[in-house]
Amino acid sequence: MLVFSEGDHEGKLIKPADLTAGGPPVHAWPQDPKTSVVRNASRLNEILIIRLDAAELDEQTRARAVDGIIAYSAICSHAGCPVTAWVKSDVGDKEVFKCMCHNSEYDPRASAQVVFGPAPRRLAALPLALADGSLSVAGGFIGKVGGAQPG
Repeated sequence: MLVFSEGDHEGKLIKPADLTAGGPPVHAWPQDPKTSVVRNASRLNEILIIRLDAAELDEQTRARAVDGIIAYSAICSHAGCPVTAWVKSDVGDKEVFKCMCHNSEYDPRASAQVVFGPAPRRLAALPLALADGSLSVAGGFIGKVGGAQPG
């Protein structure tokens, strides 16, 4: 299951109705449905969840989505900084996820591919499902979570 990681609803299960179409994204933690333990001990577990028009999603992204709702790691693939912004792209007319540390931008509609900045690869994607009306994780991360590790 997925729960809010911040704000007034922190710790509460995320339902599709909680997400505004077109963004902004919501920050979330996974929660074990059996033990109710929130997996917040590592920042690598933080997730960005956003609802977009399903017609705007590419085929791969749509396959992991639930009603246009998609999820990605909140950790930049460049240096492991948090991806915190939802802004108009520096190189296009659509809003994108942005890491404010080094300005990497990711298009959530196209599997969070890099559209600007030094990030070497897309954000890791997380397949979603609905369980009892709440969003849940349908599998492991697709791709590597986090940035380059110092040598």
